[in-house]
Amino acid sequence: MMPKKIAVLGAGSWGTAMAIMMARCGHQITLWGHDPAHVEKLTQDHCNNEFLPGTDFPDTLSVSGDLALTVSEHTFLMVAVPSYAFRETLLKCQPHLAKDTILTWVTKGFETGSGLLTHEVALETLGENMPIALISGPSFALEVAQGLPTAVIVASPDIAIATQVANTIRSPRFLAFPSMSIVSAEIAGSMKNILAIAAGISDGLGYGANARAALITLGLTEIVQLGKIYACSESSFLGLAGMGDLVLTCTDNKSRNRRLGLQLGQGKTVAEAKNSIGQEVEGIHAAREVHAICQKQSLDVPICSQVYRILYDGLSPDVAVRYLLTRAQKTGAPLG
Repeated sequence: MMPKKIAVLGAGSWGTAMAIMMARCGHQITLWGHDPAHVEKLTQDHCNNEFLPGTDFPDTLSVSGDLALTVSEHTFLMVAVPSYAFRETLLKCQPHLAKDTILTWVTKGFETGSGLLTHEVALETLGENMPIALISGPSFALEVAQGLPTAVIVASPDIAIATQVANTIRSPRFLAFPSMSIVSAEIAGSMKNILAIAAGISDGLGYGANARAALITLGLTEIVQLGKIYACSESSFLGLAGMGDLVLTCTDNKSRNRRLGLQLGQGKTVAEAKNSIGQEVEGIHAAREVHAICQKQSLDVPICSQVYRILYDGLSPDVAVRYLLTRAQKTGAPLG
């Protein structure tokens, strides 16, 4: 693939990691950030010391604080902002989009308040004809920035767009596979963050590897249950963006969601755990949106429901776990 001019919108850990990875492949990358002070520091340090310390920017990576100029000068956009800022970012981009722009994103989660999936937000905001693609899979920002082997899917309603984006971002150490399973990738990408909080809580309480494995397996059942509401097949959750991302996020402490759960299990409050992490924890927002959707659909997802109650109702983690164990004993069946 010939080098391209690519704009990455969002200078957090994940946006920066993708920008670094693609710049190393020879693409001309502009990394946009919304905070002028942060943009100035990125420019001076030639590195994102706040989120990815020690990883210098390649020469083909520049930094910008001008969203309008950045968007207008690029026809390949990659959005890497938190889910709550996704719509706002797209609305700000809209007046400056070229006719042949392709929009990709690494944002995961349902939209706060509406419960819409990210592709629904994109099409509602930018029009049904907008070429779109989601990048998802088991991928920690730090390891991508370090050049460690990673595999993801690129999902789009249009397989030609998915293939074009996959070919653009693929490298010998960053494998990208085109897919049309965008809805299942979005659902799994959101719910795995909630389940990672649950796995962290379990480990924080000292319940061990057996309990963690059970939570992951039963959590996958809950993902499949919600997926059926959106007409997703069970098999669509068994790949990189489903089971792969779920296992990664639940088992490694690079996951902010898992670290939040660990601290909750060890007795910290939600506020204390959030402050100690110091970055966005998407599972907190996802728990609220998934809870609302499941309530509306009368869907029984006990693990996600207990995580919601811990985060928003002040339920004690050990009480939540006792409930889950008691429920399983009384019903004689798995939690889901």
